[in-house]
Amino acid sequence: MADEQQFIEDGLQRTQIDEFFADELGRAGYGGMDVAKTPMGTQIVLKAEKPGMVIGKGGKNIRKITTELEERFDLDDPQVDVQEVEEPDLNARIVADRLGNALERGWYFRKAGHTTIDRIMESGALGAEIVLSGKVTGARSRVEKFNRGYIKHNGEPAEDIVDSGVGVAVMKLGTIGVQVKIIPPEAELPDDFEVYDDAEVEDYVADTDGESVEELLEGEPEEATEAEEAADEAAAAEATDDAAPDEEVIEEAVDVPTDEDVEDVDVDELEEAVDEELDEDVEAEAEELMDEMDEADDKSADADEEEAEQ
Repeated sequence: MADEQQFIEDGLQRTQIDEFFADELGRAGYGGMDVAKTPMGTQIVLKAEKPGMVIGKGGKNIRKITTELEERFDLDDPQVDVQEVEEPDLNARIVADRLGNALERGWYFRKAGHTTIDRIMESGALGAEIVLSGKVTGARSRVEKFNRGYIKHNGEPAEDIVDSGVGVAVMKLGTIGVQVKIIPPEAELPDDFEVYDDAEVEDYVADTDGESVEELLEGEPEEATEAEEAADEAAAAEATDDAAPDEEVIEEAVDVPTDEDVEDVDVDELEEAVDEELDEDVEAEAEELMDEMDEADDKSADADEEEAEQ
């Protein structure tokens, strides 16, 4: 089975077990459960307002529940542990069931909602919200809300801090849904802060080994270790190799005159040799030019003679 399918199967089984406990332990003040699968079996922790009713006389009821879990939900060696809810008015599941029962007994919805939320805040809650949806007073369905204090509706705090519970009230006109959200007194909200009067800053600043910020800035920078220098050189070499393409380097021997060679050469002799080479080149070019001119004169004379004969 794929992981996604397994998650769906686990969530469905968890919901079915929760509904089973709500039906069986409604009179005992069922306040939720926690399920954890271990190598030794399935560990289930029940929260109830009246643990004695969950366990039963001589443990009869708890054994019946364990057998039902094995047969109906195919759990391997379920181990059920019952915990008492210390403050029922701060458990959203118990409060929702109480409010639903009050509506079924004929309480007016507005009086029941205000009374319930007042009890929640008197128990020390930071905030609470009650939502009643359905045919509250007439044939048309509507939503009624009761708010006190501070409540979170989205984000991580809404999932981790806010305790949510859902109940149902079956009325003659129709079913009324009851939703309760409670922020417990010990909750740490992300936007909470405290202001201290006459507080020393040093008591709340992280220790810097006795050095102040000015001393750290004035100090000389630490020298890099040999390992860090080697790592930097290797990184620079890799960057150079990646940036520049491979080129073949050809080394050629080039004769570079030294200072001694320059001093041995006579400057006057060098100038005379250059002048002689230039004179010879000029004379040769002049002779070639004179020869071309003589040839041109001979050709023109021959042409004149031919024209005169004709």
